[in-house]
Amino acid sequence: MKNNIVTHPGIIKRIEDDKVEVSIMVTSGCASCEIKGACSVSDAEEKSVFVRVDNPDQYKVNQQITIEMKQSLGTWAVLLGYVFPFLVVFLSLILFINLEMDEGMAGVLSILLLLPYYLTIYMLRKYLGTKFNYTIRA
Repeated sequence: MKNNIVTHPGIIKRIEDDKVEVSIMVTSGCASCEIKGACSVSDAEEKSVFVRVDNPDQYKVNQQITIEMKQSLGTWAVLLGYVFPFLVVFLSLILFINLEMDEGMAGVLSILLLLPYYLTIYMLRKYLGTKFNYTIRA
């Protein structure tokens, strides 16, 4: 089994202090399909990510590089961004309805419970930023 590293080719757009801004092309699984012209599902978009480096002098603007990230970190990002919020809404909705609350009020309260969830994620952004990071492949 491979070491579960996700890689993306990229181009350095900017260098600031100990951070390098890298532009990567993110494509859906359909983008490489041979019949993508006949399908409206395929897409590709350019994204920028910041990579912390020890020696920024070894990189130059417009240099082509490869960045990498552990696949498990991508899984955690999906869990934090999609799965856990869904569970908060779904389980709280079931709880509120079982407490014989009005269905409309139960729905509104379930959605409002996302505010503390996302506020907590926002307050932990610096900690999470240290955990979810890219590295430049040597």
